[in-house]
Amino acid sequence: MPELTRRRRFLILGICCMSLLIVGMDNTIVNIALSSIHTDLHASLTDLQWTIDAYTVVLASLLMLAGSTADRLGRRRVFQIGLAVFVLGSLLCSLAPTLGWLIAFRAVQAVGGAMLNPVAMSIITNVFTDPKERAQAIGVWGGVVGLSIGVGPVVGGALIDAVDWRAIFWINIPIGLAALVLTALFVPESRAPRARRPDPVGQLLVIAVLAGLTFAIIESPRTGWTSPETLTAAVVAAAALVALLRYEPRRTDPLLDLRFFRSVPFSGATVIAVCSFGAYAGFLFLNTLYLQEVRGLRPLVAGLCTLPIAVMTLVLAPVSGRIVGSRGPRVPLLLAGVLLCAGALTLVPLSADESYLRLIASYVVFSAGFGLVNAPITNTAVSGMPREQAGTAAAVASTSRQVGSALGVAIIGSVLAAGLSGSLSTGFVAAARPAWWLIAAMGLAVLVLGAATTGRRANASAGRTAELVDPGLEPVAAD
Repeated sequence: MPELTRRRRFLILGICCMSLLIVGMDNTIVNIALSSIHTDLHASLTDLQWTIDAYTVVLASLLMLAGSTADRLGRRRVFQIGLAVFVLGSLLCSLAPTLGWLIAFRAVQAVGGAMLNPVAMSIITNVFTDPKERAQAIGVWGGVVGLSIGVGPVVGGALIDAVDWRAIFWINIPIGLAALVLTALFVPESRAPRARRPDPVGQLLVIAVLAGLTFAIIESPRTGWTSPETLTAAVVAAAALVALLRYEPRRTDPLLDLRFFRSVPFSGATVIAVCSFGAYAGFLFLNTLYLQEVRGLRPLVAGLCTLPIAVMTLVLAPVSGRIVGSRGPRVPLLLAGVLLCAGALTLVPLSADESYLRLIASYVVFSAGFGLVNAPITNTAVSGMPREQAGTAAAVASTSRQVGSALGVAIIGSVLAAGLSGSLSTGFVAAARPAWWLIAAMGLAVLVLGAATTGRRANASAGRTAELVDPGLEPVAAD
């Protein structure tokens, strides 16, 4: 690839960030629209869970496949396909005549979304070869994450108030089309020198594990844990997991290198990602329903109420990165666990007429913990890994975040559904108390795992794993 000017490199960064903006906004916008979808499409609580999880399950299943496919077929090409599919999915979601079609079209969106952020990061890494410039570019990338989280609920609330919930999908279309054209004009094509071979069997097994587990969790309050539907889904998930554990070690280029999990920091980062993002997704799911169904707030006002969550995430994410750089991941992980747990505990005694001051204070505390947790997850996952494998380790951490989001909505929503008697507006407060306790437990798990997986013994296991995975290659420095 010819040398690009600084201006061209940052133009490419801006184009990649456009994809991050629409994908990031989409998650929070759909959360703020749940109450309107509930009313307009006569959706049950289970339907609302699937509106979120149809997207996150498919996204989590395809992230690693999208990255390896882009390395093989060309990053620009796959990125363009992802933009086209995401725009098409957004258009179809806005036209969905029923809840079932909306869920199906959300899955289409996710197929495109899986080809965007991981591939965009590969493009950025390939374009910004200077370490200092690359760090600057990744800092901009992180800022756009916070921006997308912040503007999503507000923009979504305004669109729902002005038109209806269908309008939240329209905003993706002009941004996505503009990014598609600009990519064709300015983003150079690139491929990996040696791309990983496809692993279709491993990919299907991963989908079966996540889809079966999510289905069993979401549908169990409605059908019962011993119903044929729930038991079948659970058996499919368990059988697929066993098959995955037996099949992947036999491949030269496995979709998921199970040897990574011999590293205590890597395994810890994976579970911390699942717990923290599960807590965050469940927290947003519950608060969106509380603000609109129980308090009766308009979507725009509800979006403004959740703005402190985005602000704290935006402010503390770079602070966490600096702490990780100077003192390692242990301190931000411990602080994150304490704050996530404390923020959820303050909402256990939540009442139908809770003061907004207390509500906002709990949002600030909880989101401060979430803002601190992201940087150390990636750092802990790659610490001690061979440099050639650091990207794969980071991709597993990203997948774990999406798995956590999917399971968070599934589990928290099912706990809420199990205790709900009557409508959401009258039965939510009592039914949500066990769910708040569960979110607090996820925060406590982050604290315990952060302490257990960041010490010297844990880092030593990462070094041994690096030698096992790729003998002789230089490992990423462990903190």
